[in-house]
Amino acid sequence: MIRGAVVGLVAALTLTACGGDSGDNDNPLAGGGDGGTVTVGGANFPESNLLGEIYAQALEAKDLKVTRKFNIGAREVYYDQVVKGGIGVMPEYNGALLTTSVDKSSTAATTEEINAALKAKLPPSVEILNSAQAEDKDSVTVNAQTAAKYNLKSIADLRPVAKELVIAGPSEFKTRRQGLVGLKDAYGLEFKKFQPFDAGAQATLVKLLTENEIQAADLFTTDPTIQQNKLVVLEDPKNVFSAQNVTPLVHESSVNATGRAALNAVSAKLTTQDLLDMMKRVVIDKEDQEKVAEAWLKKSGLV
Repeated sequence: MIRGAVVGLVAALTLTACGGDSGDNDNPLAGGGDGGTVTVGGANFPESNLLGEIYAQALEAKDLKVTRKFNIGAREVYYDQVVKGGIGVMPEYNGALLTTSVDKSSTAATTEEINAALKAKLPPSVEILNSAQAEDKDSVTVNAQTAAKYNLKSIADLRPVAKELVIAGPSEFKTRRQGLVGLKDAYGLEFKKFQPFDAGAQATLVKLLTENEIQAADLFTTDPTIQQNKLVVLEDPKNVFSAQNVTPLVHESSVNATGRAALNAVSAKLTTQDLLDMMKRVVIDKEDQEKVAEAWLKKSGLV
């Protein structure tokens, strides 16, 4: 965890040093509006970096210059860099973006409600482009043993037994509304223990979950290890985890009309099944994300 924090801090300081507060096209990290370089970011988990690679290749197919800045860190690290122009394009999940960085008190739940709130409340230097149908939510996922022992189908079913269970996830899950804070407010859940895991330790988290060293975890719903290990994603009737459509977040002066059209074309094609298929290839089959992204773009007629 300390190593992850140091890496995140270094990344944040580096990007802050590079980032400007405007669309100064002499700065390669802030350009793209008038022929400069567009910096495409990726967070600290594989799907974000895969999406960043898809965006990067889609922009390059339109003869735009691209710099990649992947594995930056969590939203708490990278969001301000998009606002300042250090990152020009960032793959985002609209519901999480709203409640972690824009309006923590928001109760918007649907794609339409969330995007309307984002458009009204985002800082003027950034904007969201079109959302994809593709969606990847946080979830409370339990192992098959725990689901059977307590007859768990819904997060609500955890209330009488949560104090007996260890839940794990990224460190920010502890303080987010779409995390332990919301689970306590909406469902009254207090777990025996929260075990934080660096995003790079996902394989260890899943291993401990399958071995019942931990009983529940925050896993993304497009994580192919859920099906591979017969894990159980609990239903969320109170919508703690709102719509999470893949949505490009852009620094307004860093991406020109050609770039916006290319990114919107990606959103028009990308489905949840596409994400599931590609993540299996990246996470389980260990294929290079560059090749997986290129194959999807070709199949979709975008390159």
